[in-house]
Amino acid sequence: MTGFEPLIAIGTSALTALVTEIVKTKGSKLADQLDRDILKPRLRQAIGQYIENYDERHGKLKVACVRMDNPMRLEDLYTAVQVLDRSDLRYFESADTLQDLFRQSGRGFGRRQEGKQSGLVAANQTQYLMVLGGPGVGKSTFLRKVGLEALKGKRGEFGHECIPVFLALQRFNSKEIKVEALIAKEFEVCGFPEAEEFALAALEKGKLLVLLDGLDEVPLDHLDHAITQIQDLVDRYSQNRFIASCRVAAYKGGFPRFKDVAMAAFEDEQIEQFIRNWFRTPKDEETQTADQCWELLQRPKYAAAKELAQTPLLLTLLCAVYDGSMDFPKNRSTLYGEALDVLLRKWGSEKRIQHNPIYQELSLELERELLADIAFNSFVEDQLFFNKRSITDKIREFLVSNLNAPKHLDSEKILEAIEVQQGILVERARDAYSFSHLTFQEYLTAQYIVDNQQIEDLVTNYLADERWKEVFLLVAGLMPGRKGADEFLVLMEERVQILLQSSLADQRIIPLLQWAEQATDEAEENCRAAAKRIAAIFVALDLDRALSLGRDRTRARAFDRAYALHHALALALDTDHALAFDADYALDRTLTLDRVRFCKQTRIFRSIDFTQVVFKLESLTLPDENQHREVRRAFFEQIHTLWFDTLQLDPATVKFSKEESQLLADYLYANELMVRCKEAAVRVSPEIWAGIEARMLTVGAEVAE
Repeated sequence: MTGFEPLIAIGTSALTALVTEIVKTKGSKLADQLDRDILKPRLRQAIGQYIENYDERHGKLKVACVRMDNPMRLEDLYTAVQVLDRSDLRYFESADTLQDLFRQSGRGFGRRQEGKQSGLVAANQTQYLMVLGGPGVGKSTFLRKVGLEALKGKRGEFGHECIPVFLALQRFNSKEIKVEALIAKEFEVCGFPEAEEFALAALEKGKLLVLLDGLDEVPLDHLDHAITQIQDLVDRYSQNRFIASCRVAAYKGGFPRFKDVAMAAFEDEQIEQFIRNWFRTPKDEETQTADQCWELLQRPKYAAAKELAQTPLLLTLLCAVYDGSMDFPKNRSTLYGEALDVLLRKWGSEKRIQHNPIYQELSLELERELLADIAFNSFVEDQLFFNKRSITDKIREFLVSNLNAPKHLDSEKILEAIEVQQGILVERARDAYSFSHLTFQEYLTAQYIVDNQQIEDLVTNYLADERWKEVFLLVAGLMPGRKGADEFLVLMEERVQILLQSSLADQRIIPLLQWAEQATDEAEENCRAAAKRIAAIFVALDLDRALSLGRDRTRARAFDRAYALHHALALALDTDHALAFDADYALDRTLTLDRVRFCKQTRIFRSIDFTQVVFKLESLTLPDENQHREVRRAFFEQIHTLWFDTLQLDPATVKFSKEESQLLADYLYANELMVRCKEAAVRVSPEIWAGIEARMLTVGAEVAE
């Protein structure tokens, strides 16, 4: 069994009556032969061969550029796609509006598009359908799937009795080609008797589903001829059903009968289903590979990777990468660089054969540098969207300033080629462009910084800016040479210390750090010193957060940053208790006891008898909810005093102003980022990192003075 036998059996049964109806067309040669015993076996054999050919050519998927060693059956891997009217792409929105929408939705463009419907529903409801989308979004796969469903007849999800004919429009490489001849050829190679006559009869009866794949892949010299041929075919045989596909940037209209729909980005449900379809072998099911891959992809550290998963082609890459090692690479720059190369290589291998000067003269290396230049400058300006004029000016400036770049190429043509063939740059609104994925903009920005030795400027200007977090992590992974990321991490540490030189740090932040160092000095050696210091800071900030009557978002951010660093240093020995802290229950003695248990279990403080603390807390009488406010406040103050006395911490030390809270949050974030960059780097000197970690969350002599 090869997998397509059931399809042949189902399809042959479904198509036999339909083919017979077509053959009976009045006056045809085949109609006269139908009653002869010799024709029926030939037709049945031809039908079986047609279905087998369709399955072999269009029912399997193999993408060489994403490490697929063996083809996979489309039926096994296919994940239901959704489409939306082209008008719902917000093409006429302003760039500012789109930028606001992006900021609201987090990472990823088009995640909250309304008005979507199942692609197969749209194919059933619409006789003439134009499917638009960028590279790798699954247009061809969708057309192939519709054809497979049509072959199944009533047992499939396509609700019209039609014979699917799949035509790759890149075959329109000559003005002598006729689309009717291409259709007839599909039947001829499968042994249909009188193939031309049969194809014509099928068209006249309206019994074909003509799948026209890749209008954008028609050579430009023959595009007008192809469009005319298709228009004439649709007009002449309007009873048939037609589905065409084209990259959205290349579509210029010209098909008035067709309804334009756009492929919607994959959402979480589709991403998860695709992963489950990929990992479906008995061994995968036994080891729960799909569950593990999906769980990993949902972690915050892989948010950028999950953004790529909105595109089926790049989701295929992610699954292939995970399939090879049961993990995603520790060095995220490797993964994102490979995702970018998938689109670049596809362009290089498939499109340069057309002998267009843009493809021949703008090498992949030059184009990569050009994209990095655009990415970096727009990221510095906090631009996710940039107008067409500015981007073409940047392309022109790049070509002029580079001695080895071709000067005669038209910058608008280059932009169009990058958009149409690769989809790395996308027109989101009229004359407003962005990178297809924020991940690509961040990766190329990091590449620019490394290639152009902008490391010091990056650290100086953006260390505390969380918008640059992914860029920092990617830079750490891209740092080359024997010393790897050592210089980068040292620069980060120096900048962290500079944050403490602000006068804002003198009154509370520096005393807090000094207290944390003294309180944890000589504590039990159950974890590293930096981990103990951040745990002490975390407890102090949590104490202020839980016992303070007022709340402040900036102070909450400082707490969150301490919590993040606390986990980054792998300190939390009782994570569940840490996560359970809730300021809404500051007067609940049981949660107060949980804090004591956390401190006792982590063993970060020296010379504190927490048994006595528990005894004192349990001796307090918890006030009733109906008691007077002053009684409750007095109880609150008792807990407050007990805690600070126990920790030997002046309560004034954690009473930060808004400005101080912001500085502390920035300081803690920068330390956490340094830890994350160490993890993301390919190579770090043990001696260098040991020194950095030993000094982490301490006040240097120059600051203390």
